[in-house]
Amino acid sequence: MGTRPATAATTASLALGVLLLAAACPGFTPPALAQAVAHADALATYNDALGRFKAILAERRSQIEAKRLPNLPGQAVYLARNNLISAYKDLTDAVPSKIGRPNKFGIPPAYFDADNEPLLDEYLKLFDLMEAPPANAQSSPTPFKDVVELGMAIARAKGLDAANAEAAGRISLGIFFAETNGHQNVGNARSNTYKGSFQTGPSEDQNGRKKWAAIRSRVAAFDPQLIARDDKEEARAGGLDHRFNHWTAIRDGLMNAHAELFLQIPSIVKTLPNPIDQMKLFELIQIIPSPTRAALRSGNLLAYRITDSTVMKYLRNNSVFAFGKTDRAKTSATFREIMDAMWLFNDKFERARAKFAEIRAQ
Repeated sequence: MGTRPATAATTASLALGVLLLAAACPGFTPPALAQAVAHADALATYNDALGRFKAILAERRSQIEAKRLPNLPGQAVYLARNNLISAYKDLTDAVPSKIGRPNKFGIPPAYFDADNEPLLDEYLKLFDLMEAPPANAQSSPTPFKDVVELGMAIARAKGLDAANAEAAGRISLGIFFAETNGHQNVGNARSNTYKGSFQTGPSEDQNGRKKWAAIRSRVAAFDPQLIARDDKEEARAGGLDHRFNHWTAIRDGLMNAHAELFLQIPSIVKTLPNPIDQMKLFELIQIIPSPTRAALRSGNLLAYRITDSTVMKYLRNNSVFAFGKTDRAKTSATFREIMDAMWLFNDKFERARAKFAEIRAQ
């Protein structure tokens, strides 16, 4: 609340400067005056968003050190980051010359000032702390390899050949990075429902366990070693929430939402030859499952258009079309447009692809 008067004062001060300039320069026309006021307002809004982001980062760091975090501590931090990106996009829309150099996160420069990289570094560090696994979580010494092997085994059990099963393993690793930034057994600083290595809810985890039981014998027929590992992890998990055993969390998460689409990987790869696009499509199964399945059934995936306002809201809640007035004003989008707008996922998917190549090289 305390920053609002300062913002109003800043805007008023800038506007007064523009008016004085207009008085001193007879050639300063009404359209130019209106544009200058709009530019001043956009700059003031951005400066306010930047100040708010810095303030919430400092507040959360202090609360972490004092061990006094509020419920869902990440939500306000997440929204402040989004407001910063939105305000910068509105500023660069108004003043394109403000678009600066590329940044290490791969965010389009029109949306993010590279000078703020240290702030985003702190943002990520805070989320790592706020989403630390519970003390009883059961980690794996080979978390990335586990994801790949489970994805490939499930794909083979579904009937895919070796090459397409490998694509399933790569896609599975991409989802792991998208959901947890590659960290196992994490909590969720923005939700009390979704937890673990695949960020599933209790019902999703239970559904995945049932589906795994249905194909387990098929996996055993070609990979008894993987089933031996599965027996070991089930015994280790015991009565623990299976979302906090890395192996069972990944297994059940994949079975819950993604395994049924693995048989479509050959046609998906043909339509989307870029591995990053393939990962984006399967991540959309996490975000908007029913519309994504409908798009796949349509026969024209990339041109399939989303017009439902609720679905667009779900996309915005997951950082798609969420930044700046122009993006937020969109009332519909094709799947090609949606995947292009998923640029906040690009860095995670690139790291997943590199990790997959490393695992397969071994």
